[in-house]
Amino acid sequence: MLTLEKFEEAAELVKQVTLETKLVYSDYFSRQTGNKIYLKPENMQLTGAYKLRGAYYKISTLTEEERAKGLITASAGNHAQGVAFAAKSYGAKATIVMPTTTPLIKVNRTKSYGAEVVLYGDVYDEACKHAYELAEEHGYTFIHPFDDLAVATGQGTIAMEIFKELPLVDYILVPIGGGGLATGVSTLAKMLNPKIQVIGVEPAGANCMQESLKAGEVVTLPSVNTIADGTAVQTPGSNIFPYIQKNIDDIITVEDSDLIVAFLDMVENHKMIVENSGLLTVAALKQLEVKDKKIVSILSGGNMDVITMSSIVQHGLIQRDRIFTVSVLLPDKPGMLTKVSQVIADLQGNVIKLEHNQFVSTNRNAAVELRITMEAFGTEHKQQILDALEKENYRPKLIRPML
Repeated sequence: MLTLEKFEEAAELVKQVTLETKLVYSDYFSRQTGNKIYLKPENMQLTGAYKLRGAYYKISTLTEEERAKGLITASAGNHAQGVAFAAKSYGAKATIVMPTTTPLIKVNRTKSYGAEVVLYGDVYDEACKHAYELAEEHGYTFIHPFDDLAVATGQGTIAMEIFKELPLVDYILVPIGGGGLATGVSTLAKMLNPKIQVIGVEPAGANCMQESLKAGEVVTLPSVNTIADGTAVQTPGSNIFPYIQKNIDDIITVEDSDLIVAFLDMVENHKMIVENSGLLTVAALKQLEVKDKKIVSILSGGNMDVITMSSIVQHGLIQRDRIFTVSVLLPDKPGMLTKVSQVIADLQGNVIKLEHNQFVSTNRNAAVELRITMEAFGTEHKQQILDALEKENYRPKLIRPML
């Protein structure tokens, strides 16, 4: 059972290893939504995510004998680091099975806490199955990343901190992968205020909890496809599922394209790096049809490798029309490139890439193709440049930028 006494006990224990992540009021998202938006920045934890809470509390409940056997878990990265860090604190050996698709930063940080890392499978569920096999083979104690009531209790300490800072909170938005965080947060939140609305947020390409709630039982998705690797789960937890059914008021799903925009919003307006799964609750804000409410978005983690970050920034700029590519047809005559460049320069467009194709037509004198990738200030500015090119009869055609 999840009890208030256990949540209070966990809240005191996790203080030994967690940093204080005070709520951050977001003027930007508040103006965008017409609500008072607060961010709970768990991306600022020592291990870069909230997972340390549940791992540390779970390990505290084990016997010395259970710890001495060695600990094992499966994780896409954040729970891995939480278990590795907590195990080190208790002097226990930890083995972590991670999907082969896990970002390098998460793998390396897990190793840095002294854990042995085994890469197996393409998704969490495959890694988890292998971890159970290793646990049986070697006698390790398994620490489940979400389908464990003690782990969920540790994660729920986030709600305790939210209520201490913002007692009159109306909504809490919580990311859902397997459901451990949502279980702990929603259960404690309802204990403290039954009227509060707790909304779970999932990637549209990995909405296992939404489908399970529709079916009234735990179901397994045939596959998952999302850039939110930390919540790419096919099957939610069966032990925690009854708590989700009772305490989660609604589920919102978010497309990957919205996570990309949310990443840019967070970097530009709050100077914070938040991983894709952690951005689910931010991307979901525009789907809430409420006004003048106090809303907390839990930013569950910030462990993102630089290559992924670079890709998301580029795609985000494209989505916002701040980078675009246009194809124009011009006569193959000296000085034509200068003329086109001048049209763009006059409107303060910034050319970042040029591709010249002389073989687009059999008659080079009639037309050659020039592909121009450029920076703009946004949609309106982009249209001004296109209109100017059209006016000069360059017949601009938008194409997908290749950066």
